[in-house]
Amino acid sequence: MRAVDIIQKKRDGRELSADELVFLVDGYSNGGIPDYQMSAFAMAVLFRGMTPAETAALTLAMAQSGDQVDLSAIGGIKVDKHSTGGVGDKTTLIVAPLVASAGVPVAKMSGRGLGHTGGTIDKLESIAGFRTELSREAFISQVNAIGLSVIGQSGNLAPADKKLYALRDVTATVESIPLIASSVMSKKIAAGADAIVLDVKTGSGAFMKTVLQSEQLAEAMVKIGSEVGRQTAAVISDMDQPLGYAIGNALEVKEAIATLKGEGPADLTKLCLTLGAYMVVLGGQAASFEEAEALLRQKLSSGEALAKFKSFVAAQGGDESVADNPEKLPQAPHTVPVIASESGYVAAIQAEQLGIAAMLLGAGRATKDDAIDHRVGLMLSKKVGDAVQAGDTLAVMHVHALNSSNDEVAAKVKAAYTLQSEAPKLRPLLLSIVTSAGIQRFTEET
Repeated sequence: MRAVDIIQKKRDGRELSADELVFLVDGYSNGGIPDYQMSAFAMAVLFRGMTPAETAALTLAMAQSGDQVDLSAIGGIKVDKHSTGGVGDKTTLIVAPLVASAGVPVAKMSGRGLGHTGGTIDKLESIAGFRTELSREAFISQVNAIGLSVIGQSGNLAPADKKLYALRDVTATVESIPLIASSVMSKKIAAGADAIVLDVKTGSGAFMKTVLQSEQLAEAMVKIGSEVGRQTAAVISDMDQPLGYAIGNALEVKEAIATLKGEGPADLTKLCLTLGAYMVVLGGQAASFEEAEALLRQKLSSGEALAKFKSFVAAQGGDESVADNPEKLPQAPHTVPVIASESGYVAAIQAEQLGIAAMLLGAGRATKDDAIDHRVGLMLSKKVGDAVQAGDTLAVMHVHALNSSNDEVAAKVKAAYTLQSEAPKLRPLLLSIVTSAGIQRFTEET
């Protein structure tokens, strides 16, 4: 078997076998196949696509290229949740304890933020003492004890994907749906969950800018799940504006705690209930979405979800009292309001630009080696559809110092808002649901 023959076969639009894809992934992982051949393969896939069977085989080969987490020692159906990335997306902080309180074990590995998207691990590290690194034994023991653990992703989880992604990034092949789908799912499969719920973001603050692209990606990932025996569902959710009001690590933890108390923003609460309900159904704790959602609402109102968050934080060495006293979270020493210079209605918010603004304040990383400041970020005062008068506050910057660099960030925040004279038509938060049965689309809020 030769790499050049595999590349030629895909270039000509023919279907590759599982053995050929394993040969390619293994050869690239161990250095036997050079970058120039793998980049040629990626370009061939970009133009020719892959069948569901091919995509599943590629995913499995990458999942098997490094560590594979065995969660069989944990009782019950383990359900994982993954977001394709967005701005203000703190859903894991809410969904994980919420679902665990309903009896579905959550054994989750999460990543750090890079660029305009935040990372769950960075957010959790806003809590004093919280440990995001546990031994595999401690991780499994904690899930068996309290139903929940969230730790940092292993450095050797799907290493072939990490190597291939870096290559795709510099060879203009990132946009390939099969390659994106296999990248996401290889890590989820290697992480060992029995079932997977995906939150596929779409819009200005997401990687996939259109609903059609997002649905195509969701379909590809759901098909991979089916091919490899993992129940998978994908929710397509709006990221044309930030989720909730908080952008920045400690600020987002505070908003997540409010949501677990039943006092969070409507959009964040709705998305968490939706994602959580699908997790509960796949986890076997409810027969229907409606039954699962009702169960989760009861867990919020009873305080059980918040209690699970506290036990989770305490189990990983964190200060659980932040749940009752969020002011104990790190706080920036200064706040700077961003003022509207005209009146109107908020017609659009460029979510990605607000994510970049928060990164410039220190809430995120431009490169993977950058340090972050858990205290800083943005709190939005206005969202799409809100009326604005000249002189109103659009957002409040939480900053580590008062200096001229804040003016540049404030200008970026202000420029991210588009105002118009009439109230806009609001885009639904939930755009479609993709399962093995197909796509269910929503034209209005449900």
